[in-house]
Amino acid sequence: MSTTATAPEAALDDATLAGRARDGDVRAYEQLVLRYQGPMFRLAAKMLADRGEAEDVTQEVFLHAWRRLGQLHDESAFAGWLYRMTTNRCLNVIRSRQPSADIDPDTTASPRTDTRPEHAAQVNSQLAALTAALQRLTPEQRACWLLREVHGRSYDEIAEIVGTNGTAVRGRIARARAQLAEVMKPWR
Repeated sequence: MSTTATAPEAALDDATLAGRARDGDVRAYEQLVLRYQGPMFRLAAKMLADRGEAEDVTQEVFLHAWRRLGQLHDESAFAGWLYRMTTNRCLNVIRSRQPSADIDPDTTASPRTDTRPEHAAQVNSQLAALTAALQRLTPEQRACWLLREVHGRSYDEIAEIVGTNGTAVRGRIARARAQLAEVMKPWR
């Protein structure tokens, strides 16, 4: 049984993997997909409130990223590049929709099943209320809030992702927080 002296690809940083993927290393790109498909899907699912559309967007983003990897000039910016593509694709989907009827919170909620039934019901209600409240935000506010509060991106990263400045991002997030706080008052 032989051992290799190189670290497994999963332990490599984004810049190394992106550089290798740009050079045609499919396994390196697979590692990036494994690393980021969950966060990109969760972002899309919360922005779109539709699991099927979120799956489509996530798949399209990774396919697009693979095809355009040669255009990524700074390999260390791979994650921000993915967030920007996912956010923009979601905003395009939202803009192309006809006015939607009721939102089905079950398509994005993932409640724990190991809790007491009454607690699980309360958590499900809270998640449904939050999902509905998120849909009342403008798409831009929703994107900024999700990128900050759920995905932990910095204000500067969010500004780059959504194509605006830090002041606008802070304003969108502040308005989103105020709206969400108002809607979620009964749950405090």
